[in-house]
Amino acid sequence: MEVRMEKQETEDRDFFDAESAEGDISPESCCGPRRKKRSEEEQRALLLRLKRVEGQIRGIERMVERDAYCPDILVQVSAATSALNSFNKSLLSCHIHSCVAEDIREGKDEAIDELCALLQRLMR
Repeated sequence: MEVRMEKQETEDRDFFDAESAEGDISPESCCGPRRKKRSEEEQRALLLRLKRVEGQIRGIERMVERDAYCPDILVQVSAATSALNSFNKSLLSCHIHSCVAEDIREGKDEAIDELCALLQRLMR
């Protein structure tokens, strides 16, 4: 358990360092050093969405292994993409209503710049 946590912390640090190197997002933003404490309900809902996407991806993998007809696979890929986009919208909405709103109330105007940079990345 401890080794796994250390590995995750290392992966997080590497990810955050890479993000900071791009200059888009500061490591101290959004509710602490790039952490967000979510309610159990919020976390459960997000994880449930991701599990659904994971199931869809596994289904697509099985379709490829079984030589399914290309259009059938493409329809499933489109459904998985839509589910992931829905996850993104839900998470973004939560981020704006919690982290961004809190930062603005505290007078941290850089939250707006961070949000703009995030939207630029999401809309590529």
